[in-house]
Amino acid sequence: MADAPVSSSPDAARAAENGDLASGQLDTLDELEGAYDRLREEIGKVIIGQAEIIEMVCVSLMARGHVLLVGVPGLAKTLLVRTLASALSLDFSRIQFTPDLMPSDITGTEIIQERSANGSSDGGGRGFRFAHGPVFANVVLADEINRTPPKTQAALLEAMQERHVTAAGETYDLEAPFFVLATQNPIEQEGTYPLPEAQLDRFMLNLWLDYPSFDDEVEVVRSTTAGHEAQAEPILSAEEVLRYQQLVRQIPVPDNVIRSAVRLVSRTRPGGEAPDFIGEYLSYGAGPRASQYLILGAKARAALDGRATPLEEDVRRMAVPVLRHRIVTSFNAEADGVTPVDVIERLLDGAKA
Repeated sequence: MADAPVSSSPDAARAAENGDLASGQLDTLDELEGAYDRLREEIGKVIIGQAEIIEMVCVSLMARGHVLLVGVPGLAKTLLVRTLASALSLDFSRIQFTPDLMPSDITGTEIIQERSANGSSDGGGRGFRFAHGPVFANVVLADEINRTPPKTQAALLEAMQERHVTAAGETYDLEAPFFVLATQNPIEQEGTYPLPEAQLDRFMLNLWLDYPSFDDEVEVVRSTTAGHEAQAEPILSAEEVLRYQQLVRQIPVPDNVIRSAVRLVSRTRPGGEAPDFIGEYLSYGAGPRASQYLILGAKARAALDGRATPLEEDVRRMAVPVLRHRIVTSFNAEADGVTPVDVIERLLDGAKA
């Protein structure tokens, strides 16, 4: 179409002229765009609607981030994660978070086993062996993560940030790609433990799932009450995902796009150049990790769209899911019914003006 500013050809040609991406990388970019189209089509066989959620989950995956999915029960949060793992042909593990869950139930524990003098396990004495926990998978679903105490929630911190687990003085690397998707129920408060800010900050995106539209819900009911259950077929291998993740890191970003991301984040911090309403409605703003994730998300979104460089519009599209859980509203905001999303959208409107 004549009015489509995001065509891959002009961007790819411009990048090739500037030497930003090699020709082989541009070919990989085209491959990624096609793979993403097939991936959405395959997930769409199982998940009705939720197109924006699927897009943002894929963005986070390609940016090597993690996602917190928030929504009331019955919105297919768990099914979405399972379907994504199936379509990506990745090892999947589900951890049901409960109040009595222990950190070792996530990371693993040492067990005693018989072993011989040469180190094998066929007799000759006893020794310790580390039994890997469910966190040792490519895609980890942390179901209802706010139902377990902070001590157990923290067991995910090292894994999510450092991509390894330490137990009994030994470090065990997690196999790449490693992708954590946690779910949370926003309406049930009894028996839950709010996630600490340090834990929230490990999630690249905070995605809120809304109720489906009338037509989508009709299709959900029709498809789920029939005899046949749709299944997602594998589209990408772990090796291909890693190759595409590496490509996203190598995509160049114009200086004006980086500045727009940093400027947006800095304006969430009360004082300085922040608008007056920020000091009234926010107690704390977002840190530098928000700026990093805005750019990584913009790069991933551009790559999935087949573009060789991100635009300021990509930063704007990533603003709400990146910043929503990184800003802390004040009592005044609660009294006036102002949410973090309201503050972010007002900042975006001001930047556009």
